Amino acid sequence: MKPKVTTVAEFVFIYFNRPPPRIKYIEREFGLTQKTIVDFCSFIREVIIFWASKNSTVIGGEGKIVEIDEAKIGKRKYNKGRYLEGQWVFGGIERGSRNFFLVAVEDRSAGTLVDIIKNKIAPGTTIFSDCWRAYDSLGENQYKHLTVNHSVNFVDPDTGTHTQNIERLWIEVRKLVPRFGRTKRHYEGYLSECLFAMRHPDHRERLHVFWKMAGQLYTPPAH
Repeated sequence: MKPKVTTVAEFVFIYFNRPPPRIKYIEREFGLTQKTIVDFCSFIREVIIFWASKNSTVIGGEGKIVEIDEAKIGKRKYNKGRYLEGQWVFGGIERGSRNFFLVAVEDRSAGTLVDIIKNKIAPGTTIFSDCWRAYDSLGENQYKHLTVNHSVNFVDPDTGTHTQNIERLWIEVRKLVPRFGRTKRHYEGYLSECLFAMRHPDHRERLHVFWKMAGQLYTPPAH
């Protein structure tokens, strides 16, 4: 039997208004099977990935500053001193706007990160970063590149360079990415959810945009 439309609507409302972990709460509140919950979550993830594909823009440009950084998301202590391995994520945030990007990466090599920078950040942008060696060639790629050595200062005393905005972004990302039950194949969905939630902080706007996107993604064929 198909779930009621009201059940789906309530599920989506709670999903967007209750931070992870929320699946056990949803299971208890709705009395749904695990399979139904997984199907609902897949539906939400598909819509948000669709939204992200429609709202992916190149950030930065002449006269603008973009802070970049990499972070390992999800690494945590398990038991008996063992650690569960996390996922490297590369990100950039444009100062003075809500424009940013997040990309799951397998490594932090220059080849991987510079390719993403070229795709995500407009030429002529001033890029602030730490001293990770993968960024060494940015000054040769139509960018102005300034660094801060975090082993010495949080803010470079000569240039004022810092990456505090991207560091704050990682705090928000870690709040939104599920701590338990996550899988690597779903990281595109997790990061799309982060983009979606931070681009639309008002829950009413978030729900409106979500259902608008769902209508576009699942438009029934014309007869």
